[in-house]
Amino acid sequence: MRRFFGSITYVMGMFLLFLSCVDEQDFDQVNDLTITPTVATGIFYLESDQNTIDNTSSNNVFYSQTIDFEAFNEPYVAERLLEGVLLYEVENTTNKILQLTIEFLDVNGLVLDTEIFNIAAYPSGTFDREVAYPADKSLAILTNTTDIRLTGLLIGEDTNSMEPADPKIKLRSAGEFLFQLQ
Repeated sequence: MRRFFGSITYVMGMFLLFLSCVDEQDFDQVNDLTITPTVATGIFYLESDQNTIDNTSSNNVFYSQTIDFEAFNEPYVAERLLEGVLLYEVENTTNKILQLTIEFLDVNGLVLDTEIFNIAAYPSGTFDREVAYPADKSLAILTNTTDIRLTGLLIGEDTNSMEPADPKIKLRSAGEFLFQLQ
């Protein structure tokens, strides 16, 4: 009899153990998952020495280039962009007064937006600018941009004789973008 009760207790214990460990699985929870990665990247870098600036043509343009910017060409990517920030850093160690222009162009070459930097001669220090999309400007500017045109213009010369050994103008640009993937 003792063996019979021991077997029943064992079977009941295993049955209760089985019931207590089984939980209903919810395989639809992936539908509730929200993924918003932030992607940071360098966009462009411009560097020009004073000798190049001094040898500009009659229209005073020392730099002009159009760069392909196809970061948001895929509709899947463009549709999921939530926000972005473009960061610019300008450093001028030349004795020149300069203007840098950044134009965001669409597929037809039309200007969507323009950033203009009027830069004092050395010792002007480092100048930073941060532009937030959509807080400062429309997100459509980023999603519709296919090219970026950079232009450097010599405005004038400062009579200040202070300048470092290797005078240059430097423009660095980076971006941080937040996407909604699900």
